[in-house]
Amino acid sequence: MLQTAKDAALRMAPDIKPPMTDPDSGSWPPAREAWTAAILLMLAYTLAFVDRQALALLVQPIKEDLGASDTAMSLLYGLSFTLFYVIVGIPVAWLADRSNRRNIIVVSIFVWSLATAACGMTRSYGGLFAARVAVGTGEGGLSPAAHSILADYFPKNRLALAMGVYNMGVYLGGAGALILGGLIASAVPPSSEIAIPVLGTMKGWHIIFLALGIPGALLSLAMMLVREPTRRGGGQKVAEPVGGEKSGRNGNPSANIGQLFGQISTHGRAYSGIIVGFALMIFVGNGTGAWIPAFLERSYDMSIAQIGSAYGWMVFFCGTSGALCGGFAGSWLQRRGVPNGNLLAAVIGFTALIPLTIGFPLMPTAGLALAGVGGMNFFAGFNFGGGLATLQSLTPNRMRAQVSVIYMLAINLIGSTLGPTSVALVTDLVFADPSRLGLSISIVCAVASPLALAALLFGMSGLPRGEPA
Repeated sequence: MLQTAKDAALRMAPDIKPPMTDPDSGSWPPAREAWTAAILLMLAYTLAFVDRQALALLVQPIKEDLGASDTAMSLLYGLSFTLFYVIVGIPVAWLADRSNRRNIIVVSIFVWSLATAACGMTRSYGGLFAARVAVGTGEGGLSPAAHSILADYFPKNRLALAMGVYNMGVYLGGAGALILGGLIASAVPPSSEIAIPVLGTMKGWHIIFLALGIPGALLSLAMMLVREPTRRGGGQKVAEPVGGEKSGRNGNPSANIGQLFGQISTHGRAYSGIIVGFALMIFVGNGTGAWIPAFLERSYDMSIAQIGSAYGWMVFFCGTSGALCGGFAGSWLQRRGVPNGNLLAAVIGFTALIPLTIGFPLMPTAGLALAGVGGMNFFAGFNFGGGLATLQSLTPNRMRAQVSVIYMLAINLIGSTLGPTSVALVTDLVFADPSRLGLSISIVCAVASPLALAALLFGMSGLPRGEPA
């Protein structure tokens, strides 16, 4: 009866509008739907890292086949991938804040999988460089859209865990590339030549790339099961637009570039510290990850098959367990009301990485080196959930994908491009001796790992003092 009276009153007074409801106050999607989305997105991220890490496993045979230096191979691993990842990421993030994010992810998966298969068709350094550019072009659309979707599927006190599950893909993919690559290499040596009908004579490493490109088409179809969620407010308040502003999907106004920079400048210390800290952590991660297989081969005379098995399973167990534990830790601290609990979990991981990254390349045996690599992967994975949850919670919905792409640009320009190349330059220019690769890795980490922690603490000091972020 009260509802009927209310409706009648509204009809009699058409100029009086009902109050706007906060989309954050409504019910969240069912847990089964939310976790289905998180797992499928994690599988997409897994495939992305399978395609990236395969090149690291195959550095030595490709280098010998193409006659390339360590520095040239580092550019193939980092710069080629980052080049169009950066260029494509910006407009795709803008689009993700205004349109269907699920569809962007579907197209991205299909493009990079096709490009990975194309790596298996190349016969020159230039051709492989171009194919790697295409891989980066496809992958540029995944994470900004995925981060934004997850922030609309999970509330703050569960978002760190969801982000941790998503970032398990880094380690599942890295491990998958190493394990599958090692298994294929044991059956088809990467430097061997094999006659393939229609395709002609191919090297073993060509076949590995072709095989790794196949699963993406299937996953792009499976991603259609993910529903585009309702966009929610969230994050800190920003100034409302002056004049007419177009609304994005679900009625949320889409932020313009001025509002984006206004948000970043208002919380400049937090954004800059967190993003630079994680970029330096990725600098260390990619600088080591690109060269660990070659380091194990040169320092301990391990074969590609042995490296794929030992290193691959180490990444699988340590990296994925670290991502889960870090996500649980951030969510647990958040639920207990610890100020900046999500980011505090990342601070713990950054601190542990300092001795591990410096020490593992100096170990006297392969077993000790691999143990150090395992610890490094655990604490690197530990960091992601809380750090990404903090960025998403700090940022209004209508600019989350754009902030995510700024984060992705930083970690790729600083981490993916400069990390592998810095190690190669120390090896080629300082030592001029490929056998000193381990010492090069240790020197680079001794500089970058402490700087990463310092930047993260600087960012933490700039977070709002209100509710835990």
